[in-house]
Amino acid sequence: MLSEWKPAEIVRHLDQFIIGQADAKKAVSIALRNRERRLSLGEHPLREEIHPKNIIMIGPTGVGKTEIARRLAKMANAPFIKVEATKYTEVGYVGRDVESMIRDLMMTAIKIVRAEFEEKYKVEAEKRTEERLLDLLIPGKAQPVDVTATTGTPATTDEDEQIARDIFRKKLRAGQLEDREVELKMPQQSNPQVAVQMMAIPGMEDIENQMQNMLGDIFPKKKERRKITIAQARKALYQEELDQLIDFEKIKEEAINRTENTGIVFIDEIDKIASRGSKGSPDVSREGVQRDILPLVEGSTVNTKHGAVKTDHILFIAAGAFHIASVTDLIPELQGRFPIRVELKPLLKEDYVSILKTPKNALAKQYQALLSTENVNIVFEASGFEAIAEIAYEMNSRNENIGARRLHTILEKLFEKLSYEPEKFAGSDVVVDRKFVEQELSEIGKNQDLSKFIL
Repeated sequence: MLSEWKPAEIVRHLDQFIIGQADAKKAVSIALRNRERRLSLGEHPLREEIHPKNIIMIGPTGVGKTEIARRLAKMANAPFIKVEATKYTEVGYVGRDVESMIRDLMMTAIKIVRAEFEEKYKVEAEKRTEERLLDLLIPGKAQPVDVTATTGTPATTDEDEQIARDIFRKKLRAGQLEDREVELKMPQQSNPQVAVQMMAIPGMEDIENQMQNMLGDIFPKKKERRKITIAQARKALYQEELDQLIDFEKIKEEAINRTENTGIVFIDEIDKIASRGSKGSPDVSREGVQRDILPLVEGSTVNTKHGAVKTDHILFIAAGAFHIASVTDLIPELQGRFPIRVELKPLLKEDYVSILKTPKNALAKQYQALLSTENVNIVFEASGFEAIAEIAYEMNSRNENIGARRLHTILEKLFEKLSYEPEKFAGSDVVVDRKFVEQELSEIGKNQDLSKFIL
């Protein structure tokens, strides 16, 4: 079934968060719609032959490349990860192998599907948890409960017991028993000091989790009796009931399906692994990473701890500034796997003004909301927006062009006094016009060396 999101509607939705870049929005909206069209083909013989049209975005930092991909994935409720190409090294070197991006994508899908299953069984799990808490509270039933054991809803035949359960049920629902202690038999906790030391070792946390998964059934955790509050017991029992209600095999099956058919991998800084014609070893390594990425983009099978994942229909979106290297510096095979190329334009002064006030999550709206908690009312005027935009544009022209990210630090400096001593301005309107901006940022304008420190 095709979703309600048509390409033009996808673009309109993206317009609410990202200013300009119409070509890039159009390209990703068509790519998303084509994936839905492929899935809607059902048993059509061509369904498996239709591959996603991968996209490469070319443009300076801070113009919206990552945000476009992130918003697209959120709209589609699709597994999405952003990775940086520079974090990967050629097989044989020290570093992450490129297949780990697919494993990370699979873990994202597991989280999405797990959350959906939890929402589905939430009411039933809460009912079961309440009954088990009552078992702990009522005399004659207050035996230690093993949270790893499966228990059903208890049958109560005694009238007095039923009355007692009803009384305690009302108190539970009213939150009157949260601090009362009960005794549970729970899995033994590992030494927290050792756990912290293990986490400090790079990669050790993943290894520990894998070992627990492999040996969990063979060597189950020891149990210990612990006294905890009703509030703590509710969390433990609720999680146990959810685990009993949810079929994890179904979660894995659905997660693999979503990863393969709707997953999106955003590879940033791909220009940093482009070979520039040098014969040195750094370029050999860069080319090696490209060749390792190639099978994933072409279509291969990656083994994860939850099952094999085929990458044939995963959408890959690559992005880079390409200031020094160009797209043609990538190996030809990889270039061919990114048939759609869109160039994102540098931001103009007018774009900065729009970014400040137009999007739903506009920076101006964010500062207004934050300082309203201190009873400070910020009022932006058109001249204020223009003054901020002019400073951002000038800074990006004079120093490194970091696009809209420049606005974050300029606004932080602009509202430094308000944020530090809000009580001085409480109950009053603070008008942000050109005069206010020039007054607060005067030192930056006078001292060009100081402007370097505005990232």
